[in-house]
Amino acid sequence: MNSLLIIAGVIAILLLLVGGFNQALNFLLWVGIILLILAVLGWVFGRRGPRVP
Repeated sequence: MNSLLIIAGVIAILLLLVGGFNQALNFLLWVGIILLILAVLGWVFGRRGPRVP
């Protein structure tokens, strides 16, 4: 699952760069932001893990 989050993060950064360089692909900027937020949230919640007393 961690590798999936890394891949999603890399794709999000690439989409942010492409969306920033080309105004015609402005929707990629929003897709990249959403994917980046989801990747960060998945990483944060994935690191918490189940807390078993």
